[in-house]
Amino acid sequence: MTDSAFIQQLITGLTTGCVYALVALALVMIYQTTHLVNFAQGEMAVLSTYLVWVLISKGMSYWAAFAITLVVSFLFGVAVERLLMRRFSGKPIITIVIVMVGMMILFNGIAGFAFGYEVRRFDSPFDSIAWLKTGFMSPHEAGVGLVTLIVLFFVYAFFKFTKLGLAMRGAAANPLSSQFVGIDVGWILALGWGLAAAIGAIGGVMTAPVVFLDPNMMLSVILYSFAGAVLGGISNPWGAVAGGLMLGVAENLVGAYLIGSDLKLAFVLAVIVAVLTLAPNGLFGRRLVHRV
Repeated sequence: MTDSAFIQQLITGLTTGCVYALVALALVMIYQTTHLVNFAQGEMAVLSTYLVWVLISKGMSYWAAFAITLVVSFLFGVAVERLLMRRFSGKPIITIVIVMVGMMILFNGIAGFAFGYEVRRFDSPFDSIAWLKTGFMSPHEAGVGLVTLIVLFFVYAFFKFTKLGLAMRGAAANPLSSQFVGIDVGWILALGWGLAAAIGAIGGVMTAPVVFLDPNMMLSVILYSFAGAVLGGISNPWGAVAGGLMLGVAENLVGAYLIGSDLKLAFVLAVIVAVLTLAPNGLFGRRLVHRV
């Protein structure tokens, strides 16, 4: 194994990990307030990616379509929480899990019915940007890394420096106390769904140029992203991001040099089982202690 080959595999793994990190962050934003994983997150991202594709096919520029899709995805996420998930508030966990799995199947079916199951080419907007070309990564790989850094910066600034972000953190940590100080926890939860949908849409748009566009393109990505969130700590947004990056690198290196590409999915499942067994809170997760 030459040094250049190893660096190439490492960078490719980091690029893949960036996508996992984005989707893992979307999963965590909902998990923090509901303590449940949104199994439909990948299918929501697929619908958003198809929206970008439709707008571009109508003659709109990529970045204009991208911006419009983020707004629509945010509103879609809010609508899903307010119109559907809100009706199951306080219901048994198994009921909510069934609803989320049902949403996943429904959104997948909608994508297939509306756009067909044909695998479509989805061009990267970064291929024409000369300064993104380096010796070890393609323009798309560099662009994905840059987009991920921008998203993480804005998410950090939102939660750290805005009143709305601080309210979301408070509602996630202690909903009851947040209500006592005047925070509308219901709308905060809807906002979390909206932000998760928008971030997941970014992950879908960044994934499509690599795996091509079809209704099932996010099925494996959502599993890898969930594994990354579990690895880093699904109760910690930044831990989930770190877990996604680490899993992307590990998956690529292990698949390239140890087990081959056919067993990469088995490796990811083994990671999930091992982490849940040995460190249920993840590597960077917060351990919750309830005082009585």
